[in-house]
Amino acid sequence: IYRSAAPYSIDRFVLMREAEFTYPQPRWIEGQGIFFLFTKYTKGRELYWNTSPDGETWAADTKFAGMGGHYQTSHQIGARVITAFNMHPGGNVDKRTDLFFLQSDDCGATWRDVGKRAVDVPLGDSRTGALVHDYAAEKRNVYIHDLDQDSHGRPVILYTTSAGHQPGPPADPRWWTVAAWTGDRWRITEVTRANHNYSTGSLYLSADAWRIMGPTEPGPQPIGSGGEIALWASHDEGKTWAKERDVTRNSEMNHNYLRRPVNAHPDFHAFWADGNPDRPSPSRLYFANRDGSRVWQLPHDMAGESARPAEMGQR
Repeated sequence: IYRSAAPYSIDRFVLMREAEFTYPQPRWIEGQGIFFLFTKYTKGRELYWNTSPDGETWAADTKFAGMGGHYQTSHQIGARVITAFNMHPGGNVDKRTDLFFLQSDDCGATWRDVGKRAVDVPLGDSRTGALVHDYAAEKRNVYIHDLDQDSHGRPVILYTTSAGHQPGPPADPRWWTVAAWTGDRWRITEVTRANHNYSTGSLYLSADAWRIMGPTEPGPQPIGSGGEIALWASHDEGKTWAKERDVTRNSEMNHNYLRRPVNAHPDFHAFWADGNPDRPSPSRLYFANRDGSRVWQLPHDMAGESARPAEMGQR
Protein backbone atom coordinates (compact mmCIF):
# COMPACT_ATOMS: atom_id res chain seq x y z
CA ILE A 1 0.00 0.00 0.00
CA TYR A 2 1.46 3.32 -1.08
CA ARG A 3 0.53 6.91 -0.20
CA SER A 4 1.59 9.99 -2.12
CA ALA A 5 4.37 11.97 -0.43
CA ALA A 6 2.35 15.19 -0.78
CA PRO A 7 -1.42 15.79 -0.89
CA TYR A 8 -2.98 15.56 -4.37
CA SER A 9 0.40 14.82 -5.94
CA ILE A 10 1.42 11.77 -8.00
CA ASP A 11 5.10 12.73 -8.26
CA ARG A 12 6.29 10.40 -5.50
CA PHE A 13 4.78 7.65 -3.34
CA VAL A 14 5.82 6.19 0.02
CA LEU A 15 5.39 2.50 0.95
CA MET A 16 2.99 2.23 3.90
CA ARG A 17 2.32 -1.50 4.24
CA GLU A 18 3.01 -4.90 2.69
CA ALA A 19 0.47 -7.68 3.32
CA GLU A 20 -1.55 -10.39 1.62
CA PHE A 21 -4.65 -8.99 -0.07
CA THR A 22 -6.32 -9.42 -3.46
CA TYR A 23 -9.29 -7.68 -5.10
CA PRO A 24 -8.72 -4.64 -2.82
CA GLN A 25 -11.67 -2.28 -2.24
CA PRO A 26 -10.60 0.51 0.15
CA ARG A 27 -13.14 3.08 1.39
CA TRP A 28 -12.34 6.37 3.11
CA ILE A 29 -14.93 7.05 5.84
CA GLU A 30 -14.87 10.67 6.95
CA GLY A 31 -14.11 10.94 10.67
CA GLN A 32 -13.27 7.21 10.95
CA GLY A 33 -10.49 6.40 8.49
CA ILE A 34 -10.01 3.60 5.98
CA PHE A 35 -12.42 0.67 5.81
CA PHE A 36 -10.64 -1.89 3.63
CA LEU A 37 -12.49 -4.84 2.04
CA PHE A 38 -10.37 -7.49 0.34
CA THR A 39 -9.85 -11.20 -0.37
CA LYS A 40 -7.33 -13.71 0.99
CA TYR A 41 -6.65 -17.15 -0.44
CA THR A 42 -7.50 -19.00 2.76
CA LYS A 43 -9.64 -22.06 1.98
CA GLY A 44 -10.54 -20.52 -1.34
CA ARG A 45 -11.14 -16.82 -1.94
CA GLU A 46 -12.47 -15.70 1.44
CA LEU A 47 -13.59 -12.16 2.30
CA TYR A 48 -11.86 -10.00 4.94
CA TRP A 49 -11.81 -6.45 6.19
CA ASN A 50 -9.31 -4.25 7.94
CA THR A 51 -9.25 -0.67 9.23
CA SER A 52 -6.74 2.13 9.60
CA PRO A 53 -7.18 5.66 10.96
CA ASP A 54 -4.45 7.08 8.71
CA GLY A 55 -3.01 4.44 6.36
CA GLU A 56 0.04 3.98 8.61
CA THR A 57 -1.27 1.78 11.44
CA TRP A 58 -3.58 -1.12 10.67
CA ALA A 59 -5.81 -3.41 12.71
CA ALA A 60 -5.72 -7.19 12.32
CA ASP A 61 -7.31 -8.78 9.24
CA THR A 62 -10.78 -10.10 10.09
CA LYS A 63 -12.81 -12.57 8.01
CA PHE A 64 -16.48 -11.90 7.31
CA ALA A 65 -17.33 -14.65 4.76
CA GLY A 66 -15.82 -18.11 4.36
CA MET A 67 -18.14 -20.51 2.54
CA GLY A 68 -15.60 -22.08 0.17
CA GLY A 69 -14.75 -18.79 -1.52
CA HIS A 70 -16.38 -15.60 -2.76
CA TYR A 71 -16.20 -12.72 -5.21
CA GLN A 72 -17.61 -9.41 -4.02
CA THR A 73 -18.52 -5.97 -5.33
CA SER A 74 -18.89 -3.15 -2.82
CA HIS A 75 -20.09 0.45 -2.79
CA GLN A 76 -20.01 3.34 -0.32
CA ILE A 77 -22.80 5.77 0.56
CA GLY A 78 -21.49 8.21 3.17
CA ALA A 79 -20.35 6.17 6.17
CA ARG A 80 -22.30 3.11 4.97
CA VAL A 81 -20.57 0.41 2.95
CA ILE A 82 -22.65 -2.23 1.18
CA THR A 83 -21.35 -5.39 -0.46
CA ALA A 84 -22.82 -8.11 -2.68
CA PHE A 85 -21.05 -11.44 -3.10
CA ASN A 86 -21.47 -15.00 -4.33
CA MET A 87 -20.03 -18.28 -3.02
CA HIS A 88 -17.92 -21.11 -4.45
CA PRO A 89 -19.25 -24.51 -3.29
CA GLY A 90 -16.35 -26.65 -2.16
CA GLY A 91 -13.96 -23.91 -3.27
CA ASN A 92 -14.81 -24.53 -6.95
CA VAL A 93 -14.88 -21.14 -8.74
CA ASP A 94 -16.49 -22.78 -11.79
CA LYS A 95 -19.60 -23.34 -9.67
CA ARG A 96 -19.88 -19.85 -8.17
CA THR A 97 -23.49 -19.39 -7.18
CA ASP A 98 -25.96 -17.79 -4.75
CA LEU A 99 -26.22 -14.06 -4.06
CA PHE A 100 -25.59 -12.39 -0.68
CA PHE A 101 -25.81 -8.86 0.69
CA LEU A 102 -24.27 -7.30 3.80
CA GLN A 103 -23.75 -3.74 5.05
CA SER A 104 -21.84 -1.90 7.76
CA ASP A 105 -21.96 1.72 8.91
CA ASP A 106 -19.26 1.40 11.59
CA CYS A 107 -16.25 0.11 9.61
CA GLY A 108 -17.03 -3.56 10.20
CA ALA A 109 -17.64 -3.42 13.96
CA THR A 110 -21.21 -4.53 13.13
CA TRP A 111 -22.42 -6.29 9.98
CA ARG A 112 -26.13 -6.23 9.12
CA ASP A 113 -28.41 -7.90 6.58
CA VAL A 114 -30.75 -5.95 4.31
CA GLY A 115 -33.33 -5.71 7.13
CA LYS A 116 -30.62 -4.10 9.32
CA ARG A 117 -30.49 -7.10 11.64
CA ALA A 118 -27.02 -7.78 13.08
CA VAL A 119 -25.31 -10.80 11.50
CA ASP A 120 -22.62 -12.92 13.17
CA VAL A 121 -19.47 -13.10 11.07
CA PRO A 122 -17.64 -14.83 9.58
CA LEU A 123 -20.48 -16.35 7.59
CA GLY A 124 -19.93 -20.10 7.26
CA ASP A 125 -23.30 -21.31 5.99
CA SER A 126 -25.35 -20.16 3.00
CA ARG A 127 -28.53 -20.42 5.10
CA THR A 128 -28.23 -16.91 6.50
CA GLY A 129 -30.15 -13.66 6.56
CA ALA A 130 -27.51 -12.30 4.17
CA LEU A 131 -28.80 -14.57 1.38
CA VAL A 132 -30.58 -12.66 -1.40
CA HIS A 133 -31.46 -15.66 -3.56
CA ASP A 134 -30.67 -19.40 -3.56
CA TYR A 135 -29.27 -19.84 -7.07
CA ALA A 136 -27.58 -23.12 -6.10
CA ALA A 137 -31.00 -24.74 -5.95
CA GLU A 138 -31.59 -23.58 -9.53
CA LYS A 139 -28.13 -24.74 -10.67
CA ARG A 140 -27.32 -21.19 -11.82
CA ASN A 141 -23.97 -19.41 -11.69
CA VAL A 142 -23.77 -15.78 -10.48
CA TYR A 143 -21.42 -13.00 -11.69
CA ILE A 144 -21.82 -9.64 -9.93
CA HIS A 145 -21.42 -6.31 -11.76
CA ASP A 146 -22.49 -3.43 -9.51
CA LEU A 147 -24.71 -2.31 -6.65
CA ASP A 148 -26.08 0.97 -5.30
CA GLN A 149 -29.08 2.25 -3.35
CA ASP A 150 -32.24 3.84 -4.76
CA SER A 151 -33.79 7.16 -3.74
CA HIS A 152 -35.41 5.39 -0.75
CA GLY A 153 -32.05 4.09 0.51
CA ARG A 154 -32.83 0.51 -0.54
CA PRO A 155 -30.08 -1.62 -2.19
CA VAL A 156 -30.17 -2.70 -5.83
CA ILE A 157 -27.75 -5.28 -7.29
CA LEU A 158 -26.83 -5.83 -10.97
CA TYR A 159 -25.43 -9.24 -11.98
CA THR A 160 -25.50 -11.99 -14.61
CA THR A 161 -26.75 -15.53 -14.14
CA SER A 162 -25.78 -18.43 -16.38
CA ALA A 163 -26.08 -22.20 -16.69
CA GLY A 164 -22.33 -22.76 -16.24
CA HIS A 165 -18.79 -21.44 -16.45
CA GLN A 166 -18.12 -22.30 -20.09
CA PRO A 167 -18.12 -19.57 -22.75
CA GLY A 168 -20.57 -19.81 -25.62
CA PRO A 169 -23.81 -21.78 -25.96
CA PRO A 170 -23.03 -24.50 -23.35
CA ALA A 171 -23.82 -22.04 -20.52
CA ASP A 172 -26.88 -20.42 -22.10
CA PRO A 173 -29.29 -18.96 -21.23
CA ARG A 174 -27.50 -16.04 -19.54
CA TRP A 175 -29.39 -13.06 -18.17
CA TRP A 176 -28.52 -9.55 -17.08
CA THR A 177 -30.44 -9.49 -13.79
CA VAL A 178 -31.44 -6.91 -11.17
CA ALA A 179 -32.28 -7.72 -7.53
CA ALA A 180 -34.03 -4.80 -5.79
CA TRP A 181 -35.03 -4.64 -2.12
CA THR A 182 -38.64 -3.43 -1.87
CA GLY A 183 -38.66 -3.00 1.91
CA ASP A 184 -39.92 -6.49 2.70
CA ARG A 185 -38.50 -8.75 -0.05
CA TRP A 186 -36.00 -8.96 -2.90
CA ARG A 187 -37.67 -8.47 -6.28
CA ILE A 188 -35.62 -10.16 -9.03
CA THR A 189 -36.01 -9.11 -12.68
CA GLU A 190 -34.30 -10.45 -15.79
CA VAL A 191 -33.45 -7.46 -18.00
CA THR A 192 -32.07 -8.92 -21.24
CA ARG A 193 -30.04 -11.88 -22.48
CA ALA A 194 -26.25 -11.82 -21.95
CA ASN A 195 -23.68 -13.30 -24.33
CA HIS A 196 -20.93 -14.10 -21.80
CA ASN A 197 -20.42 -14.47 -18.04
CA TYR A 198 -17.87 -11.63 -18.04
CA SER A 199 -19.75 -9.07 -20.11
CA THR A 200 -19.86 -6.39 -17.42
CA GLY A 201 -21.71 -3.10 -16.99
CA SER A 202 -22.84 -0.65 -14.33
CA LEU A 203 -25.99 0.52 -12.59
CA TYR A 204 -27.18 4.15 -12.45
CA LEU A 205 -30.04 4.94 -10.07
CA SER A 206 -31.85 8.28 -9.91
CA ALA A 207 -35.27 9.45 -8.81
CA ASP A 208 -36.55 9.72 -12.39
CA ALA A 209 -35.24 6.38 -13.71
CA TRP A 210 -32.98 3.41 -13.11
CA ARG A 211 -30.45 2.76 -15.88
CA ILE A 212 -27.93 0.12 -16.92
CA MET A 213 -25.05 0.87 -19.29
CA GLY A 214 -23.03 -2.07 -20.54
CA PRO A 215 -22.19 -4.45 -23.42
CA THR A 216 -25.64 -5.98 -23.85
CA GLU A 217 -25.60 -6.02 -27.69
CA PRO A 218 -23.82 -8.43 -30.05
CA GLY A 219 -20.30 -7.33 -30.94
CA PRO A 220 -17.84 -8.30 -33.66
CA GLN A 221 -16.59 -11.19 -31.49
CA PRO A 222 -20.04 -12.52 -30.50
CA ILE A 223 -19.00 -15.47 -28.30
CA GLY A 224 -16.20 -13.62 -26.50
CA SER A 225 -16.76 -11.36 -23.51
CA GLY A 226 -18.18 -7.91 -24.20
CA GLY A 227 -20.01 -6.52 -27.21
CA GLU A 228 -21.58 -3.22 -28.21
CA ILE A 229 -22.49 -0.81 -25.38
CA ALA A 230 -26.16 0.08 -24.87
CA LEU A 231 -28.18 2.08 -22.34
CA TRP A 232 -31.26 0.50 -20.74
CA ALA A 233 -33.85 2.25 -18.57
CA SER A 234 -36.61 1.38 -16.12
CA HIS A 235 -39.25 3.90 -15.08
CA ASP A 236 -40.96 1.62 -12.53
CA GLU A 237 -38.08 0.93 -10.11
CA GLY A 238 -36.73 -2.07 -11.99
CA LYS A 239 -39.96 -3.97 -12.70
CA THR A 240 -39.64 -3.56 -16.49
CA TRP A 241 -36.74 -2.49 -18.70
CA ALA A 242 -36.34 -1.18 -22.25
CA LYS A 243 -33.33 -0.18 -24.32
CA GLU A 244 -32.98 3.60 -24.64
CA ARG A 245 -30.12 3.81 -27.12
CA ASP A 246 -27.09 2.15 -28.62
CA VAL A 247 -23.97 3.83 -27.25
CA THR A 248 -21.48 2.11 -29.61
CA ARG A 249 -22.06 0.44 -32.97
CA ASN A 250 -20.12 -1.06 -35.89
CA SER A 251 -17.05 -1.52 -33.69
CA GLU A 252 -13.89 -3.39 -34.71
CA MET A 253 -13.55 -5.07 -31.32
CA ASN A 254 -15.79 -5.82 -28.36
CA HIS A 255 -16.27 -3.21 -25.66
CA ASN A 256 -16.37 -4.42 -22.06
CA TYR A 257 -16.06 -3.84 -18.32
CA LEU A 258 -17.91 -0.54 -18.24
CA ARG A 259 -17.46 1.14 -14.83
CA ARG A 260 -19.35 3.91 -13.04
CA PRO A 261 -16.85 6.59 -11.91
CA VAL A 262 -17.21 8.03 -8.40
CA ASN A 263 -18.26 11.69 -8.03
CA ALA A 264 -17.62 12.27 -11.71
CA HIS A 265 -18.63 15.02 -14.14
CA PRO A 266 -21.82 14.21 -16.16
CA ASP A 267 -19.66 13.97 -19.29
CA PHE A 268 -17.57 11.24 -17.61
CA HIS A 269 -20.50 9.05 -16.67
CA ALA A 270 -19.05 5.71 -17.82
CA PHE A 271 -15.51 4.43 -18.46
CA TRP A 272 -14.49 1.24 -20.29
CA ALA A 273 -12.08 -0.46 -22.72
CA ASP A 274 -12.26 -2.42 -25.95
CA GLY A 275 -10.25 -5.39 -27.19
CA ASN A 276 -10.49 -8.63 -29.10
CA PRO A 277 -11.35 -11.43 -26.64
CA ASP A 278 -10.39 -14.12 -29.16
CA ARG A 279 -6.73 -13.16 -29.67
CA PRO A 280 -4.11 -10.59 -28.53
CA SER A 281 -5.00 -7.09 -29.68
CA PRO A 282 -4.61 -3.41 -28.85
CA SER A 283 -6.98 -2.03 -26.22
CA ARG A 284 -8.34 1.53 -26.19
CA LEU A 285 -10.05 3.44 -23.37
CA TYR A 286 -13.40 5.22 -23.75
CA PHE A 287 -15.80 7.35 -21.73
CA ALA A 288 -19.35 8.55 -22.32
CA ASN A 289 -21.72 11.23 -21.08
CA ARG A 290 -24.79 10.67 -18.91
CA ASP A 291 -27.31 9.79 -21.64
CA GLY A 292 -24.83 7.86 -23.79
CA SER A 293 -25.21 10.28 -26.72
CA ARG A 294 -21.52 11.22 -26.80
CA VAL A 295 -18.49 8.90 -26.61
CA TRP A 296 -14.81 9.85 -26.46
CA GLN A 297 -11.70 7.72 -27.02
CA LEU A 298 -8.55 8.44 -25.04
CA PRO A 299 -5.37 8.77 -27.12
CA HIS A 300 -3.49 5.51 -27.57
CA ASP A 301 -0.14 7.29 -28.01
CA MET A 302 0.81 10.60 -26.35
CA ALA A 303 3.70 12.86 -27.39
CA GLY A 304 3.43 15.07 -24.28
CA GLU A 305 2.06 15.12 -20.74
CA SER A 306 -1.47 15.82 -21.96
CA ALA A 307 -3.59 15.21 -25.05
CA ARG A 308 -7.23 15.70 -25.98
CA PRO A 309 -9.57 12.72 -26.30
CA ALA A 310 -11.19 12.18 -29.70
CA GLU A 311 -14.98 12.31 -29.84
CA MET A 312 -16.38 9.30 -31.67
CA GLY A 313 -19.44 11.15 -32.99
CA GLN A 314 -22.87 11.74 -31.51
CA ARG A 315 -25.11 8.67 -31.13
